[in-house]
Amino acid sequence: MNMFSSLPVRLLLAVILGLASGSGLGGPLSETWPAGSAGIMHVIEAFKYVIDQLIGFVVPLIIIGFIAPSVTRLGRGASRMLTAALALAYCSSLGAALFSAGAGYAIIPHLSIATNPEGLRELPELLFKLDIPQIFPVMSALVLAVLVGLAAAWTKADVIGAALNEFQNIVTEIVTRVIIPLLPVFIALTFCALAYEGAIVRQLPVFLQVIGLVLLGQVIWLVVLYSAAGLYSGRNPLDVLRFYGPAWLTAVGTMSSAATLPVALACARRSPVLRRDMVDFGVPLFANIHLCGSVLTEVFFCLTISLMLYGSMPSPGTIILFCLLLGIFAIGAPGVPGGTVMASLGLIGGVLGFDADGLALMLTIFALQDSFGTACNVTGDGALTLMLTGYAERGGPASPVEM
Repeated sequence: MNMFSSLPVRLLLAVILGLASGSGLGGPLSETWPAGSAGIMHVIEAFKYVIDQLIGFVVPLIIIGFIAPSVTRLGRGASRMLTAALALAYCSSLGAALFSAGAGYAIIPHLSIATNPEGLRELPELLFKLDIPQIFPVMSALVLAVLVGLAAAWTKADVIGAALNEFQNIVTEIVTRVIIPLLPVFIALTFCALAYEGAIVRQLPVFLQVIGLVLLGQVIWLVVLYSAAGLYSGRNPLDVLRFYGPAWLTAVGTMSSAATLPVALACARRSPVLRRDMVDFGVPLFANIHLCGSVLTEVFFCLTISLMLYGSMPSPGTIILFCLLLGIFAIGAPGVPGGTVMASLGLIGGVLGFDADGLALMLTIFALQDSFGTACNVTGDGALTLMLTGYAERGGPASPVEM
């Protein structure tokens, strides 16, 4: 019972069900009852369209609901140590994104990705549409969230701050109770349509290769982070990393930085090279704002899916803009499974031009490895905490609360 309550398990089952039903509708069933299979696909496409519209409608609410309160809270406590921690988290996420983009441009074109597969079956024309327009465009929502969050912090608007926190709770419930339960349905319908066309079955080996490459990239980025932390602090980074095994395993099992936090704190406190006040300040903070593993994964997957579905990867300039904005989205991402990609769905669609099929593939492949991305995030927090320790020892504030 517990196994089927796991989101990755439900998504995997949705993928299998979608592939099986789509292959049947596009294969033997279509030869036996061609009119019947087309009619079924009309219904599937209609339901998929409605769910896609609902997800798109919620995306700007997610952006405002999570970015604005995060900016307000950071602004109110803008101490030097908090500013340093925020800069470290953003630079780590941005660096991971750019590293992933560079690796993607170098590796992905050499994978066996069929960009123009022949002999595909055409999907039936959509007969029923229920359009649900967004309240704000995605970029407008992002700018509004940042400006409102900053202004509320500058003016010490406690009422607005409390309202933003309440709104965040409301959006969290919408995501938890509506969007996440609909994701397996949406993904099953999408994979059914892709299997009906006939393209997705040919690309399954590529997905496995890409997931393996992403896991290798996460390991490399952790080596980079801990090496940089050791050089900056003048201390042995292995004296931090060797204690993080239990936190890594907990993150893999829970897919949640919040659930892993008590274990991560216990691991960091055992390190002889981390200052206790830096641990108590940095580890809980980084658990909410540092998502290097998730960002690295998302960028590589975006490049792969773009080539797979649309025949080409985005230009370097577009990807750089995407990475710069993704770092901001990651800081305010909701604390739910797949929170990073959920918060940035509008960014993927708006900047990279993904359609519903692209977003569904992105959600699925990201969620299937999300536990390892979370483990990378949590383990990377130790390296940033070591950097904070080095900053404090080099003349930073005597304590995290010093202004």
